Amino acid sequence: MLTTALGAAAALPLAGCAGAGAGGGGRLRAAFPTSGAKESLDPHTSSLFVDQARAKALFDTLVAYADDMSVVPRLAESWEPDGTGTRWLIRLRQARFHDGRPVTAEDVLYSFRRITDPATSAAAAKQFVGVNFAVSRARSATELEVVLNSPNFEFPSAWGAPGAEIVPAGTTDFHAPVGSGPFRFVDFQPGASAVFARFDGHWSGAPTLPELEFVPINEDSARVAALLSGQVHYAHDIGANAARQLEADQRAQLLSAERSTMQAVAFKVDRAPFRDPRVLHAVLRGVDRRALVDVALSGKGDVGNDLFGKGLRHYAENVAQRPRDVDRARALLRDAGAEGLAFDLLTSGADPYFEPAAMLIAQQLGDIGIRVTPQVRPSETYFSDIKEQGVAAHTRTAALPVAAFLGQRMTSGSGTNNYTHFQSPEFDALFSTALATADEGERARLLSQAQQLAHERSGLMVWGFSNWNVAVTGDVRGLRAATPNSLDWARFDRAELG
Repeated sequence: MLTTALGAAAALPLAGCAGAGAGGGGRLRAAFPTSGAKESLDPHTSSLFVDQARAKALFDTLVAYADDMSVVPRLAESWEPDGTGTRWLIRLRQARFHDGRPVTAEDVLYSFRRITDPATSAAAAKQFVGVNFAVSRARSATELEVVLNSPNFEFPSAWGAPGAEIVPAGTTDFHAPVGSGPFRFVDFQPGASAVFARFDGHWSGAPTLPELEFVPINEDSARVAALLSGQVHYAHDIGANAARQLEADQRAQLLSAERSTMQAVAFKVDRAPFRDPRVLHAVLRGVDRRALVDVALSGKGDVGNDLFGKGLRHYAENVAQRPRDVDRARALLRDAGAEGLAFDLLTSGADPYFEPAAMLIAQQLGDIGIRVTPQVRPSETYFSDIKEQGVAAHTRTAALPVAAFLGQRMTSGSGTNNYTHFQSPEFDALFSTALATADEGERARLLSQAQQLAHERSGLMVWGFSNWNVAVTGDVRGLRAATPNSLDWARFDRAELG
């Protein structure tokens, strides 16, 4: 298999610049899976990790996330709410776009408006839907007042969300984008390489690297082969089997961020058979999460408890671990009149763990009398397809603030991001009350209650948390194992070659 992958990697196209090879001219080449010809450098429509990594290089956000998903300043130097949590004063640092223009409050307001415009189809739209733009205003070039329609003391976490980058006011064309990130645009062809160059005027200092290139390689085995052959310096999203190979290879260094990515199956609770809570709980009781981690993740991860965000700020540690109970699962199926149940489980090569997990889940649920048929769907369109297709599908989510995840995936207004179609007025009320609570401790308690309710009813079976693995060649320095979506994840401005 490795020989085949290496052969495929050997045919990688090089950008039309001198020194494009892995050792040429200080250019770092980073290999990522991509979505092909539909790609764009519009940061507000990004969805894949490669989109987010390119956006991080070209643009900047008001805040970023620490590893535990608490917020740290970026373009926003400071901020403060009023006593109600509906009016936020944001002060910007001195920063410039690549064309020399200063980053201003008007740029921020324009970016927020564009994100919420339905015509944009922005990934972060749900994060900003509560902004009242009619009264939000720029108080000066570096100060803005953002007014919300309802209290939200977690609002700063929205500013660091994937797809919340600040663009120059009036920007509509992203073929050669201007941002305020550490790298500036040089060349990009959808489905092919993207080349960026150092921006000497970045507010935090110029990057160490003169050039950065993103190289499209969709299979993780091919990314590893390209890394070991010296064609790329960085390989993103490495599965457990390839990670074990790299641990024993002196040509590369594995950077592994523990339990960084939720591995889950989303059951649509508005459709048969999972609209019956007895059937849902039979499945939840029929799965052996420990075995899934040991086999599908090769032990490189942590057991899940049907809740997002293990180890992150505001995760509900007090919810008891759901065990496997085959007898109880069979009894629930009998009570529901669902003995002999069969359903398809959608899966994909979009994540290296999905297909082996699907096979094992099918075996485990066979023990309680359910026939599960894994159905492999194309990687390129998988995450958009499963929003409405089928009744059960594998999904994954990298680290995000817990409150942001609950708002995006669990509330009644979360739309297509809610893969399980869960709706609960009780959950919505708990969540809204939590956001409106100024006291951090009380807000955490209310968010924990909301998670307990989701644990029982949402239809999200979080079976594990996989380690997030990337790999670099031995001549790369300045990168560390970092949680996806955190400040240091896929951040190349402090990387060095040589």
